[in-house]
Amino acid sequence: MRLYKTRLGIVLEADEQYYPIEATDWDQLINQDNLHEVLQAVTTSVSPSPELHHWLHTDLLAPIGRQEVWAAGVTYLRSRDARMEESQDAGGGSFYDRVYDAERPEIFFKATPERVVDPLGTVRIRKDSHWNVPEPELTLFMTSSGKIVAYTCGNDMSSRDIEGENPLYLPQAKSYDGSAALGPCLYVPGTPIDPHTHIRLEIHRNRESVYDNKISISQMKRQHTELVSFLFRECSFAYGCFLMTGTGIVPPDDFTLQRGDEVQITIDGIGTLVNTVA
Repeated sequence: MRLYKTRLGIVLEADEQYYPIEATDWDQLINQDNLHEVLQAVTTSVSPSPELHHWLHTDLLAPIGRQEVWAAGVTYLRSRDARMEESQDAGGGSFYDRVYDAERPEIFFKATPERVVDPLGTVRIRKDSHWNVPEPELTLFMTSSGKIVAYTCGNDMSSRDIEGENPLYLPQAKSYDGSAALGPCLYVPGTPIDPHTHIRLEIHRNRESVYDNKISISQMKRQHTELVSFLFRECSFAYGCFLMTGTGIVPPDDFTLQRGDEVQITIDGIGTLVNTVA
């Protein structure tokens, strides 16, 4: 099942049918450990409305309310290698190698809700950066109890030159206005997402493809529950929390985003998150 937040209301998609959700408080709705069962009950008590499909094309919002967005790094081998390469001149390359093999994962704060961009919205590259990439990431949604109940597509915009200059600059490379996008929905399965699920990144420039790659989430080194357990060890989240789980897709070192590029992140079962770069 897929749950959509729109300017006109909340829509549930199940078995290619669209159902209105009467709840007016998005945060209260999604912060339920039995979210799948709650939504399943809607399909048996509410009549579908085919016209709701139109809302998903014109009034779609990021599936976030008052939640924070956090992120995990160095969870794929390709990410480890890329960050070692970009930080080598600064003497920080070995940090990422050690994190990849360490018991404790890298987890960092990514964005407040106000900095999260809607589907079809505009993500940003920093004015003081010259090497920028999108990072396509499976993003978990956990309730305030720490239970994973849903998934979405995440775009972790990153300034590789700033982080490469010094690993201590990670917050500036990762967290700024328009540095994250989520959507197009919350995917709410009854069981954990299939480990063979694929993530695909496509970048178009002047309507031509300039980058296209995909990876299976089975190539992640760490388990989703492992990442969540570290995040929730000393943090509480009254409305639940989003966690980007890292990327295994990194464009070549001679590639950087340009203003006007279109970024498409597709995850099996979830859909496609589309954003334009500014």
